[in-house]
Amino acid sequence: MPVVGRLGSRTPDTDQYLIDMFRQALNETGFVEGRNVAFEYRWARNDYNRLPELAADLVRREVAVIVTLADEEATLAAKAATATIPIFFHTGADPVEIGLVASLNRPGGNVTGVTSINRELWAKRLGLLQELVPAATRFAVLVDPRNRGIESMIRDLQAAALTSGRQIEAVFASNDLEIDSAFATVVQNRADALLIGSEQLFTRRSGELVSLAARHAVPAIYAIRDYTEVGGLISYGPNIPSLARQWGIYTGRILKGAKPADLPVQQPTKYELLINMRTAKALGLEVPLTLSARADEVIE
Repeated sequence: MPVVGRLGSRTPDTDQYLIDMFRQALNETGFVEGRNVAFEYRWARNDYNRLPELAADLVRREVAVIVTLADEEATLAAKAATATIPIFFHTGADPVEIGLVASLNRPGGNVTGVTSINRELWAKRLGLLQELVPAATRFAVLVDPRNRGIESMIRDLQAAALTSGRQIEAVFASNDLEIDSAFATVVQNRADALLIGSEQLFTRRSGELVSLAARHAVPAIYAIRDYTEVGGLISYGPNIPSLARQWGIYTGRILKGAKPADLPVQQPTKYELLINMRTAKALGLEVPLTLSARADEVIE
């Protein structure tokens, strides 16, 4: 029975919904845990220093493939630990820029995966927020500084804001406690609107972040639809279930003998724009018809 090694820098409870989506996606390719595939989990529990040791343990275990999801540090640790065992990743960063693959079309080596290329979407999100809150001049973006490529993303976002005469300030949080203080900074600095990063640290606290934004009357845009469904104002990003299906397809192909070097890094083919009209009304915002007409879904 082949073994899938799941390497993560966080904790099992934090990543449970990712685990569930991955299992379901893999099931659709004919691989069912306990029937014809086994799983080995290694969790660093937010201690990045443990990742090399955990990756090496999976290599010694001779797993068939190492899987990392929304976890650049874990992917890089796995890549450093083996040049032969296949590695499958999902990242919101540019996998070429952070050194995972040689190119998207020809990954080379033993690593391939899916990128949701979130960095390239930030200027688009800023534009949508400007369209929704035209009077806003001061923006803030909440991000996790531990993510690779975050500095270049911030520079791109600041350049995009500058072209329209706005300014944007980055606010950082790398754990639960820092989220609260970061949001307090956003309010203290009188930001007119807020962009929320796509990191898992924020996604698992989506309801709380939406509540904080509502409590302080700060219009915010999010990277995935989950936020808008629980009361967030607006979201724009890739369709996660469609990306999750690709996790199963690629991992299944690798388990059947495909080489990562022959599997191009996949990118989203569908992006979703959601607007929550109830939240817009509560914030006193009038959603332009040109914006609502472009939305994939409008929550009344």
